Amino acid sequence: MSKLISAETTMKGNTQPRGRKVAYWSVTILLAAAITLSGIGQLMQLGGNVELVTKLGYPLYVMTILGIWKVLGAIALVVPGLPRLKEWAHAGIFFLMTGVALSHAFANDYGDYGFNFILPLAYAALNICSWALQPSKSRLS
Repeated sequence: MSKLISAETTMKGNTQPRGRKVAYWSVTILLAAAITLSGIGQLMQLGGNVELVTKLGYPLYVMTILGIWKVLGAIALVVPGLPRLKEWAHAGIFFLMTGVALSHAFANDYGDYGFNFILPLAYAALNICSWALQPSKSRLS
């Protein structure tokens, strides 16, 4: 009887709950899609990106740099393995999104209903959720 219990405990201890795995991939794919679309919009200079960047006082070439890094970061989030690269991508997305929110706050450009301030912080929160839900084998110790 004790052998059966220890085998069952060992099996349960090594698997990640299915709900957590579904939550991780749902949040991560949503985050990667949002970051990818934002990066593509910046690379193609679509949807008011030029006005936002110039209103904040940044040069237009910043959009190209950020667009490339966003697309590469989103790819890093969804590629299996590569835990160190995922850590860097999560850190980069967090610093980028909090920096965007602060740039808008310092420029007094909150947009309609605070959209320019709240949306980047929502992306940062989504990023933190994705990082926290990572499978333990994908995390650096």
